Amino acid sequence: MTTPFYVSPEQLMKDRADFARKGIARGRSVAVVRYADGIVFVAENPSRALHKISEIYDRIGFAAVGRYNEFENLRIAGVRLADMRGYSYDRSDVTGRGLANAYAQTLGTIFSSGGEKPYEVEIFVAEVGATPATDQIYRLTYDGSVADVPAYGVMGGQSDKVEEHLGAHYQPDLPLAEALRVALTALGNDTEPARTIAPDDLEVAVLDRTRSQPRKFKRLGQAQVAELLG
Repeated sequence: MTTPFYVSPEQLMKDRADFARKGIARGRSVAVVRYADGIVFVAENPSRALHKISEIYDRIGFAAVGRYNEFENLRIAGVRLADMRGYSYDRSDVTGRGLANAYAQTLGTIFSSGGEKPYEVEIFVAEVGATPATDQIYRLTYDGSVADVPAYGVMGGQSDKVEEHLGAHYQPDLPLAEALRVALTALGNDTEPARTIAPDDLEVAVLDRTRSQPRKFKRLGQAQVAELLG
């Protein structure tokens, strides 16, 4: 009779975490930055069809890194949850905090389950408020952990290097053009020496509180990005 193969729970969780982190680190980083009139998402993504940044609901945006099919499934589930809650109750009842909690439960359940591999994704969920003080940004990792992001954050790729550079140059209440420029420079500092990223290779979207319509999410085209960067 053969001895059953045994792996301690601690080692199993460590192996699953290492697996997820390696998958996430293979891609390029995504940055989220609060600016004077809202929140801007900036990703290095030359594809015009496979988006890393999307709208979830009126005031809520979504950004992700990692395996596209996995975070796209999460995005679709978030849109359905938001639509159902807004239809059943009121549109104001759909919040970034509620969506972040739902994503955390899903990711945590998948990570701790022994029946399937952990998702190789990290997510930003952001909600723009009526004032800068009411803006909310949440970062969710592969294991369901949730962190409140106060002003800026980076995930994916060499996120430590990018976030260090972003933190050294970020200032509160920057105009959109300056916030975009700071984020772009930070994304290029994931290597030594630093890279110069062309505007055509960027995916940029904003949650703009000054928009008159209820939907605050706006995707910026290549021409708009190039104009803002000067």
